[in-house]
Amino acid sequence: MRLIGAGGRPGDDNAVLTTAWTLPNLVTVIRFLGVPLFVWFITEQRYGAAVVTLVVIGSTDWVDGYLARRLNQVSVVGKWLDPVADRVALIVVAVTFVVDGIAPAWLVWAIVIPDIILILNALVLFRGPLHLPVITVGKIRTALMLVGAPLLLLGQVEGFQQDWIVVLAQGMLAVGCVLHLVAFWAYLIAAHRKYRLERAEQQSCPP
Repeated sequence: MRLIGAGGRPGDDNAVLTTAWTLPNLVTVIRFLGVPLFVWFITEQRYGAAVVTLVVIGSTDWVDGYLARRLNQVSVVGKWLDPVADRVALIVVAVTFVVDGIAPAWLVWAIVIPDIILILNALVLFRGPLHLPVITVGKIRTALMLVGAPLLLLGQVEGFQQDWIVVLAQGMLAVGCVLHLVAFWAYLIAAHRKYRLERAEQQSCPP
């Protein structure tokens, strides 16, 4: 069974819908809504409920992609909404963990700084946001973080306060951060490659 790219069927024409009203996009919106709910649970120190919320947030990251491919509902909106939802969820969860003392500060810096650099790079080169195809390393990075984060939080829940859970979670998050830097470098190179290609096409066109 495939986890990455699951739901795709032989012979799909990969048509991209222009409408935003699709079931996969609804699942992505639910992921957005789960983020403030998670923050509220943490502020109330309801760690068990926060773990469940994180599991739902993480599972929707796989579900929306599966549904989009299975139902042939890949859309223009979904192609940028899904990665934006991932970034928002990861950043907010990391910041909340650090503020609450659950995780060290390096978790935030390892996620936020590369993202800021990519945003500034896109603004300088393209005068706006740049939506590049999601690479496999990025998908694995996101999966590790969306699994490692609930595990780390599970170590705060009464009855699950085991050292091995925390160590496993920290290891997954550390590997996720390393892959985040790898993905950052790949996206940076891809952005500059696209910029050079567009410049070359503009220069080759007659005035």
